[in-house]
Amino acid sequence: MARSEFEPWPDWMIEKLSEAPVAVRTAAELILGTGRRPNAAIGMRRNRFDGEWIRVTDEKGAEEFEGFCPENLRSYLAALPVTGAYVLAKNLTEPLGYSAIEKAFRKWRSKLGDEARRFSLHGLRKLAIVRLAEAGRSDAQIQAITNQSAEMVAYYRKRASRKALSRPTQERGDRT
Repeated sequence: MARSEFEPWPDWMIEKLSEAPVAVRTAAELILGTGRRPNAAIGMRRNRFDGEWIRVTDEKGAEEFEGFCPENLRSYLAALPVTGAYVLAKNLTEPLGYSAIEKAFRKWRSKLGDEARRFSLHGLRKLAIVRLAEAGRSDAQIQAITNQSAEMVAYYRKRASRKALSRPTQERGDRT
């Protein structure tokens, strides 16, 4: 389960996203903001976003559900030029596709050095879970966003920073 290609990205790689090709950064923003698998995030249609809400389809179960779209993702998407029906559009009617994004990602990642080689686009989904845990979200809340199993959420919750988790816990108990 803890295969290196699914490791959550480190902060230094997230910080480098501002230098990544737009398609790579957009894919990363979609994955982090929705908790979707890379292929599902990359293939998202613009009409799936409706203000604060987004309709997502789980790739594995083909289940569709509606979830909250975080402000940072809404702002990022609003600033992107509309080039087609898809957020990452190849043309007016087709998505750019996973392989095109993956190829651009690998090229960008190679410029980051050997330490970046072990990280994949899928690691962003794992980072989304870690960040949700660090923000104090319950397992049920994380599952509602990512549609992952309780076992996977628990596994990645363990990766959450104890430092990040300790502040709100201690502050809640410090009401004297």
